[in-house]
Amino acid sequence: MIKEISTLEELMSSTNVIRKSFITVADELGLTVQNCPTNPAFLDESDLLYKKENNNISMYGLFDDDNQIGFMALERQSPDSKVFYLERLAVLPEYRHKRYGRLLMDYAFEAVRKNCGEKISIGIINENVKLKIWYVEYGFKELEIKQYPHLPFDVCFLEKEV
Repeated sequence: MIKEISTLEELMSSTNVIRKSFITVADELGLTVQNCPTNPAFLDESDLLYKKENNNISMYGLFDDDNQIGFMALERQSPDSKVFYLERLAVLPEYRHKRYGRLLMDYAFEAVRKNCGEKISIGIINENVKLKIWYVEYGFKELEIKQYPHLPFDVCFLEKEV
């Protein structure tokens, strides 16, 4: 079941899911709180709460019974934009490769359509080849790869029409 995250308890649970999900890639790529403090593996509960309260963002949790096993957020690029950013798509490591990521993606596309959106845009670590292939196989097209001086990796931006 996928439902919108609305309570403080759900936000805290979501933070744990995000951290546990992203730490596998952070470890793989040698990312630490010192060299990449903004990586979701090092997310603080207050960061998610601030984003929820101060942005036009919807957050969703994926649940197996009462146990949260996944998360994603959708943010409209601007108030009149038809583009939505998909953020923090996460599935706990022990639940991966069971189509839960695809379930979240399908839900995201339906939510964007319901809100008159036309595209979903994402930014991922370019060096995470496995994830990049997953998005491309889902139908995303690579737009560009950018380097940022504060990040120890390149960012690949992808987009897909809904």
